[in-house]
Amino acid sequence: MKKTSTANSDTISSVMFSSVDEDARQKQMEPIELSWMNLDVCKSCNDSKAIIFDAETNETVCSSCGIVLRDNVQSTPELRTRKYSQEDIESRSRTGMPTSLAFHDMGLSTFISSSNMDANGVPISPDQISKVKRMRHLNRISSSNRSHDRNLKNAFAILNSVKDKLSINDTLIEKSAYIYRKALDKRIIKGRSICAMMVASIYAACRETNVPRTLDEIAETANTDAIFAAKCYRLLVRNLKLRLPAVDSNVYLTKIANRANVSQKSYRRAIEMLSIIKDNPVSYGKDPNALAVATLYAACLKEGEKVSQLQIATAGDTSIVTLRKRFQDVRNLFPT
Repeated sequence: MKKTSTANSDTISSVMFSSVDEDARQKQMEPIELSWMNLDVCKSCNDSKAIIFDAETNETVCSSCGIVLRDNVQSTPELRTRKYSQEDIESRSRTGMPTSLAFHDMGLSTFISSSNMDANGVPISPDQISKVKRMRHLNRISSSNRSHDRNLKNAFAILNSVKDKLSINDTLIEKSAYIYRKALDKRIIKGRSICAMMVASIYAACRETNVPRTLDEIAETANTDAIFAAKCYRLLVRNLKLRLPAVDSNVYLTKIANRANVSQKSYRRAIEMLSIIKDNPVSYGKDPNALAVATLYAACLKEGEKVSQLQIATAGDTSIVTLRKRFQDVRNLFPT
């Protein structure tokens, strides 16, 4: 009897865990999960199974030899055999909207749901529906009943528009929102254009983080007057006592060279010439962008590359007259 029961159990186990079921289970798994399962052995050590995942750098590393097996890896979801609906996912979410200075309420405000259900999922009685509707209405209008909140809503709408058009990173967006909030707290914005002050805040953040964006470029994207935006920028620097670093011309040189399709030989020659020009008093008080445009044009002439002044000036968002004036200064240092 024991032998018969043992044979039956072996038969059942072979049926339950057959190769066909195993292959079907592997096919049902996601490709990301299969790639993680295949990284159990380091190809360099061959016998090491000490694979660890560094969550800070998003890298899969072998703890034995230290080789990086995979980088830029995202955390994979758990292995589940059940597919959850959208309602199940929302009910099981453990985090809310991330906090940010670019939100008028910093992402900390709450709202009353439109569903007539309480926290336990029990329908609200008909006697309380009118009361809940009034609370929902008051909650909706309370977020914009102050001029401070309305100002921030309008300003951050412009900020998001400029972010999408110029592809600005989140760090610069947070810095711009921080500068604008400080200006609003000091009542600098009162009586002035919100759009111009927002453009000035973005430009101040670009200056502080060494991002090659000009004030005219940001003002054109936001559809505002660049001259008034420049006045607002000087007002921010004076009242907020911003200590912004000097603009390096090399930052603009790379962008101009890429736009004008200049060769690498002329680009390297321009870098060498610009390093000498920055140490000369002729560069004092000059626009870094215009100086980079003139230096790149002079480098192209030195290397014999055929490029027009209109092409270089258009790539640098400057006028041909400015290019010729700065080119005279460059030619005095590097006569042909």
